Amino acid sequence: MTFAQSLNNQLDSLHLLKHPFYESWNEGSLSLQALQTYAKEYYHHVAAFPRYISGIHSLCPSLKIRQVLLGNLIEEEQGDENHPELWQRFAEGLGVARPNLFEDAQVKETQELVDGYFDIVRSGFAEGLGALYAYERQTPEISKSKIEGLKKHYSINDERSLKFFTVHMEADEWHSEECANLIADLSEEEQEKVMQGAKKGAKLLWGFLDGMMNVNVCH
Repeated sequence: MTFAQSLNNQLDSLHLLKHPFYESWNEGSLSLQALQTYAKEYYHHVAAFPRYISGIHSLCPSLKIRQVLLGNLIEEEQGDENHPELWQRFAEGLGVARPNLFEDAQVKETQELVDGYFDIVRSGFAEGLGALYAYERQTPEISKSKIEGLKKHYSINDERSLKFFTVHMEADEWHSEECANLIADLSEEEQEKVMQGAKKGAKLLWGFLDGMMNVNVCH
């Protein structure tokens, strides 16, 4: 078994499509208010994501890996259709006013996710690479599922609202493959750090959805 296979096996139990919140999304049983809360809270993670990549890049001794991370970072931030902008359009499609996205997080798991990811990427480049992989390996499948749920259950069909997900269906499939190839070339010691970072990242993402589910139940 390759390290990548072992890593994926370790992460599969925390695949976010298995979480009750995303299962409810796919079934159409979440209220619009729950989706609006999700859009507002998750924006904090989307907005911070480029800086996670910057953190990994700044600690990485390998030019080859830095070049890949730089390409990823440029995709995240460059131009009028940068990824935070695309998420803002998605939120607007749900009826959330843009200024509401810039308010402080209202759910403790949101701040735990953002702070936790910053802690990981600042602890070392291998740990950060693991956390990045834990996120990106899931994103294409999750994005496809979200689009299907939004169209089927919430009548959100327009390209503007869905573009964040259509972009990530394609981009992160390539990013996760690139990341897996980079990880495969690391030493065993560094791969162990990748495993630690990936597990921590996956748990933080799962914990965020726990927070969303708790808010949804309370409503």
